[in-house]
Amino acid sequence: METTDTRHKSRTILEGRDRAPARSFLLGMGYTEEDLHKPIVGVAHSWIETMPCNYNHRRLAEKVKEGVREAGGTPMELNTIAVSDGITMGTQGMKASLVSREVISDSIELVGRGHMFDAIVTLVGCDKTIPAAAMAHVRLGIPGVIVYSGSIAPGRFRDHDVTIQDVFEAVGANAAGKMSDADLTDIERHACPGAGACGGQFTANTMAMVLEFLGLSPMGSASPPALDGRKDEECVAAGRLVMRLLENGLSPERILTRTSFENAIAAGAASGGSTNLVLHLLAIAREAGIPLDIDDFDRVSSRTPIIADLKPGGRFTAVDLDRAGGTRLFGKRLLDADLLEGDQLTVTGNTLADEVESAEERPGQEVVVPVESPLRDSGGLVILKGNLAPEGCVVKVAGYTRLDHTGPARVFDSEEEAMEAVQAERVVAGDVVVIRNEGPKGGPGMREMLGVTAAIVGQGLGESVALMTDGRFSGATRGLMAGHVAPEAAHRGPIAALRDGDTITFDITNRTLSADLTDEEIEARLKDWEEPQPRYTTGVLAKYAALVSSASEGAVTSPEYLTK
Repeated sequence: METTDTRHKSRTILEGRDRAPARSFLLGMGYTEEDLHKPIVGVAHSWIETMPCNYNHRRLAEKVKEGVREAGGTPMELNTIAVSDGITMGTQGMKASLVSREVISDSIELVGRGHMFDAIVTLVGCDKTIPAAAMAHVRLGIPGVIVYSGSIAPGRFRDHDVTIQDVFEAVGANAAGKMSDADLTDIERHACPGAGACGGQFTANTMAMVLEFLGLSPMGSASPPALDGRKDEECVAAGRLVMRLLENGLSPERILTRTSFENAIAAGAASGGSTNLVLHLLAIAREAGIPLDIDDFDRVSSRTPIIADLKPGGRFTAVDLDRAGGTRLFGKRLLDADLLEGDQLTVTGNTLADEVESAEERPGQEVVVPVESPLRDSGGLVILKGNLAPEGCVVKVAGYTRLDHTGPARVFDSEEEAMEAVQAERVVAGDVVVIRNEGPKGGPGMREMLGVTAAIVGQGLGESVALMTDGRFSGATRGLMAGHVAPEAAHRGPIAALRDGDTITFDITNRTLSADLTDEEIEARLKDWEEPQPRYTTGVLAKYAALVSSASEGAVTSPEYLTK
């Protein structure tokens, strides 16, 4: 019977006479000779003092290491970076956010390859750390577990729960004179009561859930909030689990399939999740060599009802979902309705069906509704195409009912220009706000537009104004908003041809985003188009702009895009 070599990588770097210098370095750090004869397990995380999202990672890493040691391995901790979307939002700093996904995945991959880990556990928190970890694990091809460090608890304002979404919208309300300065200060002080990632079904919670249904995170591990004692238990269990995976040789390539990606899309759609999952799943699939394109999201979402009443479109937070029964309850509802393929393997070694079978529902909970009486008959993600988005764009339809909008374009060449106009109340009911030159290449970095969208909602225009951009949206965005418009303006996309006053139509039913212009008129306007000068000519943002793909391909970086 063939056995798995649990030191399949680390032998190369630690065994033999010529590796004495390497062992000497590690012995000097306190590792013992016994430690260096065990499998080496990387424990990666993004602890950083710039945000609450990952602030518990160093403590949780110790719990993972405890589990690894108990199961007979030697853990080696490594630290990478993170960039807060929420804190950088609305500034030039936000350009760094999506770029950080590539830097995080590259850095985990580099340390894993360089130090020849036999297996890896990665703690993830804020938005980009989650897909970045998945991308790195796929590249490394070694047994691995990804654990979400948990959601922040909701804050309290005027006797009701609030999240960071409410603070962004309060800015718009204050600018419009609908909220006092004192109340803005009050909600600012109380919306974020401790460590953890944003509390609604925004990008972090969406991606944490998606990785469970993709099979790379243990089912149910994401549900406990950041400061709940069960999170410590999940991390110890992850340390033990990765050693079992190593013994069984269970790596990502045995878990990820076309069907597992469709399960992940269904979970994101059924929870009213963030549009960013489109970018991130496309990127992970590309790393795994699994065919997936932007139209697959619309197809799966169309057949998947929304059954989780979660913010920003719904009433509840991730903490409420945990109390109701967590992702297991959510998954069992979907599986029982044949909306998931339950035979897909997960990182525990069990199938998805096995993992959700033990779901427990809290009596009287209202967060997860029956599939037979959904919040919406089809899922929260819609892909539109048309003469403004030949490669597609993404709209989230959870939480509102408008299925069409026609109005005059108000065109802005940056997020700052649009924000200034909204706050000065120069955007009025019926308008279509167009924000361009904010795509992956043109930004560069594809900034999120939560500041603008929240200001529009805060001014009471959420049901009467639409917005389209070649940038991204936060998972906290709500309203009729089309993001990821591709090709982007910097790639001579039709969005670059728009002018103030052009009539733009959103038609969700027919899946189109179009301008009242002929193809010939668009081409005539683009005839004299010149590629804008790069906003950055040196450093990481310049390298990213030169290497990044279209949003319709996941905004991944690769040398092949130098020739496009």
